[in-house]
Amino acid sequence: MPDTPTQDSSLLAAYAHQVRVRPCGLLIHEGALLLAAHRGLLPDGAPFWSPPGGGWQFGESLHECLRREFREETGLTVNVGRFLHLHEFKTDTLQALEMFFEVTAADPAALPQLGTDPEHAADAQILTELAFLTPRQLIALPMQQVHPVLRQIISPDDIFIPQLRFAP
Repeated sequence: MPDTPTQDSSLLAAYAHQVRVRPCGLLIHEGALLLAAHRGLLPDGAPFWSPPGGGWQFGESLHECLRREFREETGLTVNVGRFLHLHEFKTDTLQALEMFFEVTAADPAALPQLGTDPEHAADAQILTELAFLTPRQLIALPMQQVHPVLRQIISPDDIFIPQLRFAP
């Protein structure tokens, strides 16, 4: 996904021109995946739907990072399960190695609430929405708006088929 002139480079400056390691969590509830809409990655303000997750910090385990990111982005406390996918995300200015884990909510009755990303000011948040989306809803979205790991799923069970995806 190459950068385009309409991307909001000011929103992405904190992540540009460095390699990031991003643990991400796949949470299924009633046949739908919890996803976060990100702004600034696609032209014309289109959302990019991706599982919650974020930058691994020195001194954290991958599981600690994922639990912290879930709390920050969704307000949920999660239990981290199996490692499922490895994905290389690369554009002209962004690069990340993303690791996807199965997660479950510690409190199954808890509802996610859109949180904040501490790397950004309150008026410059990248996350704009949280939603549980079914595979049918994901297929209906323009392909570039859906994280590559989720583009081919036709059933929630498909996320449990391990994938290794590296950019050419």
